[in-house]
Amino acid sequence: MSELEQEISKTEKDSVVVEKTKKYKKPVSKKKVCPFCTDKTNIIDYKDGNKLKRFITENGKILPRRQTGVCAKHQRELANAIKRARIMAILPFKGE
Repeated sequence: MSELEQEISKTEKDSVVVEKTKKYKKPVSKKKVCPFCTDKTNIIDYKDGNKLKRFITENGKILPRRQTGVCAKHQRELANAIKRARIMAILPFKGE
């Protein structure tokens, strides 16, 4: 092979290596803020069914923290309030 062909093949290899080493950058997402911390709510009331409905699915499952943005402390209280509301028949155990 001539010198020109060798240089072309080297540059092609270099470009392939450069393309493989590029890393994908994830877009910066907005951090979710706990709605109970912003309201400075001390106690989550199990009798407030409308507020608790926001944190369950149509099937009646409790939504996880990563979807709702609730902090760990309030997620534990929220889960207990939802369970109490189910027992008191304020919320359904299972969706329609």
